[in-house]
Amino acid sequence: MTTAPHMRLNALCPYFTMFPLDFPARHLADARPGEWVLDPFCGRGTTNFAARLHGLPTVGIDSGPVAVAIAQAKLVDVTPDELVAEAERILAGPEPVDMPEGPFWELAFHPRTLADLCRLREALLHDCDSPARTALRGLVLGILHGPRTKRLPSYLSNQMPRTYATKPDPAVRFWTRRGMTPPEVDVLDVIVRRARYSFAALPPTVPGRIIQADSREPDAIPAVDGGYRWVVTSPPYLGMRSYQPDQWLRLWFLGGEPTVRYIHEGQVSHLRGAYQRDLAAVWRNVAARCRPGARLVVRFGCLPTLPCDPRQVLEETLVMSGAPWRIVEVTGAGIPPRHRRQAAQFEKTRPAREEIDLVAELGE
Repeated sequence: MTTAPHMRLNALCPYFTMFPLDFPARHLADARPGEWVLDPFCGRGTTNFAARLHGLPTVGIDSGPVAVAIAQAKLVDVTPDELVAEAERILAGPEPVDMPEGPFWELAFHPRTLADLCRLREALLHDCDSPARTALRGLVLGILHGPRTKRLPSYLSNQMPRTYATKPDPAVRFWTRRGMTPPEVDVLDVIVRRARYSFAALPPTVPGRIIQADSREPDAIPAVDGGYRWVVTSPPYLGMRSYQPDQWLRLWFLGGEPTVRYIHEGQVSHLRGAYQRDLAAVWRNVAARCRPGARLVVRFGCLPTLPCDPRQVLEETLVMSGAPWRIVEVTGAGIPPRHRRQAAQFEKTRPAREEIDLVAELGE
């Protein structure tokens, strides 16, 4: 099915913890002009983009640099020509100062492709304040790695998944066993084609911003005039803790180390008990910034490896928050396609579980 031009920006960069755009869009259809929309776990910014489609001011918060960079690109106002011109200026610049070395990098990217990629990385780390550079950064994150195609290349890497980066050792073994060498990819050509597709027709801009912060912290959520009226989100599922290791290559592009770091800083706990307390803190902080009658909509589920009842876990967190959230309805959300599940990395041997949608309202 062909995606309407003004919707294409939402697919700028695949991210395995995403929910479909129609989920927030459906709930925000009842919003009135000027009502603020919040997502305290914004991920790649699907809720914020849905708010933009509806002309609503919006704030997104996430602790992950990759998520924030992708979501920020969805709120900018830039033309494809402006984005491409910025890429041309950067790629015409001097040789990069820092190029990673080792078996992974030799097999992941052609040397000339890697050099251009490093030029972009260094330039955007030095300055990424303009709309064109913010959009370019999000675009490059989306084309950084992915499958090889028989036609014009859409990604810069040797064969890889689109949603997460394979760890170096397994990747090297995979490529070596199959005799796969990295193709030389014209970086600018891929940028031009992707820019003309994703940024050809953008929705009107709206007030708002994407913030890198931890929503468990009391001051992480900024106050807005009149308070937030809509909160649409999907928190990390109980047991999920692989966000940063799985995004290690995109984290490198954003200034991280050229190797995997198994860290879980700034993330909701993956352990039962602490997990509920962490989510309760978020719902309490959200309530403090919302107006009475605000609506909270949560898409939620459990990993197939953990014995838990999604509804029970989520309801426990709302009660523990101490905030006057009143549950309006809980409905089954079905079993989403694999690439739209938070549990995608854990489903090799176990079937997925049905997710739920919970709707609550904030009392006085």
